[in-house]
Amino acid sequence: MPPMNTHPSLRVVEFAYTAYPVLDAARARAFYEGVCGLRPGMVFEDGGHSWIEYDLGGHTLALVAGVPEWKPGGDGPSLALEVEDFDRAMAALREAGAGVLLEPMDCPGCRMAVVRDPEGNALVIHRRKAGQAAG
Repeated sequence: MPPMNTHPSLRVVEFAYTAYPVLDAARARAFYEGVCGLRPGMVFEDGGHSWIEYDLGGHTLALVAGVPEWKPGGDGPSLALEVEDFDRAMAALREAGAGVLLEPMDCPGCRMAVVRDPEGNALVIHRRKAGQAAG
């Protein structure tokens, strides 16, 4: 596969990971592991610093705690999680107290909603419609 960027000095070949800043790593882990069902891969914890990775279909989500200059929030980019059962996923998220930023909506190729994780980061819940390929 050729590089995505052909600038001679910057040759990007893939996404390395998506990272979300968190203030409370235990609370964030309880959400991503207990509610979303993700399994941690590499975990680094040292005092107030932590880095927790979740490998998802060839991509990695990292939760990062202990960087005071990097604060959680819903105003930046967000990760979209493809789920097997959209309605069941939304019901579980609501039951867990996840705030809904954008109510479920039907789009031409998918159903989606945007929720906040316990740290305030925006998280897209997504389900492709039948016949729609992964992009």
